[in-house]
Amino acid sequence: MPKLVIAEKPSVAQSIAKVIGAYKRQDGYMEGSGYLVSWCVGHLVGLVQPDAYDERYKKWSYDDLPIVPEDWKYEVAGDKKKQFEILKQLMFRDDVDELIEATDAGREGELIFRLVYHKAGCKKPFKRLWISSMEDAAIRDGFANLKDGSQYDALYQSALCRSWADWLVGMNGTRLFTTLYNQKLTVGRVQTPTLAMLVERSAQIDGFQKQKYFNVHLDCDGLDVTKDKIFDQKEAERIRNSCQGQTATAVSVKQAEKSVSPPKLYDLTTLQREANRYYGYTAQKTLDYTQSLYEKKLVTYPRTDSQFLTEDMAETAANLIQLVNEKVSFATGLDYEPDISRVINNSKVSDHHAIIPTAEISKQELQGLPAGERDILMLASMRLLCATALKQVYSETAITVECAGESFSANGKTVLSEGWKAIESAFKATLKEKNGKEDAAPVLPAVTEGQAFSSVSAKLSEHFTSPPKAYTDVIFCERKEWIGIEERSSA
Repeated sequence: MPKLVIAEKPSVAQSIAKVIGAYKRQDGYMEGSGYLVSWCVGHLVGLVQPDAYDERYKKWSYDDLPIVPEDWKYEVAGDKKKQFEILKQLMFRDDVDELIEATDAGREGELIFRLVYHKAGCKKPFKRLWISSMEDAAIRDGFANLKDGSQYDALYQSALCRSWADWLVGMNGTRLFTTLYNQKLTVGRVQTPTLAMLVERSAQIDGFQKQKYFNVHLDCDGLDVTKDKIFDQKEAERIRNSCQGQTATAVSVKQAEKSVSPPKLYDLTTLQREANRYYGYTAQKTLDYTQSLYEKKLVTYPRTDSQFLTEDMAETAANLIQLVNEKVSFATGLDYEPDISRVINNSKVSDHHAIIPTAEISKQELQGLPAGERDILMLASMRLLCATALKQVYSETAITVECAGESFSANGKTVLSEGWKAIESAFKATLKEKNGKEDAAPVLPAVTEGQAFSSVSAKLSEHFTSPPKAYTDVIFCERKEWIGIEERSSA
């Protein structure tokens, strides 16, 4: 008897069907090798509008608020009824005794399947396909290790709560403020706190009063030392004049060897932030590109909050690093021994591991990819190499100089070993525009404690305080857990 596999979209269904041998195309599904493979086309089933509960809600009235359904109702999207009917008919075929849920392995994917399943009135048992990659091997392994659907009941309940919250806040909030102010004012669980953040920051920027301040610089035989942020111009001029032509003494010279650890692998948030920094992509664009790469089997599942891999992936990671070194131009000539243990931590992987390239990269002509997808694939490849490389090691020097009773300072560093920074630099060199600020700490001349500098030259530099920066997409990426922008819903 055939098993019914339900994917989230046609492209994913086709990839699954190819692996499990369902080659025969039918109307809205594929068949073969003991399987029927169909798809949902995203959200087929959603919550109804308020007037579906009571006709009086067609008219927006303050007196009717709040609207809180006792039993939530759902409807099939008007333009997707045909596909829903196909799924329903497949579910109720006499020869189908089991379903396989193959929607995206995450909260929204769980909701998409369950709503269709319940709306159709299906009671047949189902298993869950839970995979982090669309590679053929991953799909085969997933089918060999199907999970009982009940293991994901809590995930489904979580998705339901989010969707109900969206409805309650959106429907009631929008009607409340619209009726109070006699104009359409939309309110949402996500959009309203986001708007509040923007308004608050805009007020801070508009109300900002810039202040002038001065830095006093001493040229001590090629060593530039500074006394920062003096807001009183007369005081700054007094310090400059009192030091001009005087003798300064290095009262403290401290050196310390420090290091910068490699970054972690990408979760969705850090990938979105980096894609914005390097390429200017919005969070949604980055997610779209990554999702497309996932469906093309070139990266692993994108909607993850983990930056680690599991122990059983150590060999896979080592092989991927070798493939990336062979395939990606910026990695050519890099010579380092990867430390896979840096990215392995079972306790920090829940539903999905970090975003990494897949072995399919070896078969892909990179120039044949759309530019956005290629950029994201390069980022994921770069981060895999960086995360498994050595620390950058540098010597940091802090010098304190006294002159005319005032203290001045200078800080600098000397890189002793580039480590993972060499990989990042090689990647940045391939970019058309150099993005991201480089560490500009200068290399300081050799200075010994107690060393005197005669006839120093003193000067002032003029600066202004800066207002808070306007919010960008990157900042919203960093705060997505609070405002919920990772969701595909438009709450």
